[in-house]
Amino acid sequence: MADREPATRHAAGPTSDEVEQYLRDHPDFLIDHPDLVHHLLPPDTQRGDGVVDMQRFMLQRVRGDLNKLQSQQNEILATSRSNLTSQGRIHAAVLRMLEARTLEELIEIVTTDIPAQLDVDTAALAFEALDRLPPGGNRSSLKIVARGVIDRMMGSGKDIMLLPEVAADPALFGGAASLIRSQALLRLQLKRDAPLGLLALGSRTVGKFNPGQGTELLGFLAKAVELNIRGWLDRG
Repeated sequence: MADREPATRHAAGPTSDEVEQYLRDHPDFLIDHPDLVHHLLPPDTQRGDGVVDMQRFMLQRVRGDLNKLQSQQNEILATSRSNLTSQGRIHAAVLRMLEARTLEELIEIVTTDIPAQLDVDTAALAFEALDRLPPGGNRSSLKIVARGVIDRMMGSGKDIMLLPEVAADPALFGGAASLIRSQALLRLQLKRDAPLGLLALGSRTVGKFNPGQGTELLGFLAKAVELNIRGWLDRG
């Protein structure tokens, strides 16, 4: 019988005296396990008529703060994971551009391969005409738009514009314009005296791009496109 007693006590769990002693011996226990605060109830202290016991209110506030911190932590983790995913996609897109063997292949990669890598529906590469629009200038992967169009689209001095909900311009996206609901516009400046360029990314998902998003990775992508195109133009 003596041998069975410890097993019975263990199955029933520690006694209240043992729990009290453990907490006294480990005063930092709740610091290491803050989630347990949600399960604790403070004593309902009677302090006389007209006196409010603030312990419950204080504990409720602590619980609220813990919930808020947990929510913020979850948001930070989700944002970090999203940023890492976006970073990997952008890097893969840049590496794909470096594989181009001609300028024409580079343009094809930017407008065909990169949308799939960035999880968007379409991409358009456009440059302003030096003088006037050439006949049939928008039939190829590279779009030609009139002078001043890019500044009108983006606003003078803006290099990146994220639009959460928009009616896309057929001059940029062609037949796919009717599907596009959100877009990112990235200004391209190959050289000081060269026509302005534009990389447009379009998604059928409303809010895919929005002004609250970070633009560092998109800025990096735009610079990579600039440098790759410039390199091929300098080769003649």
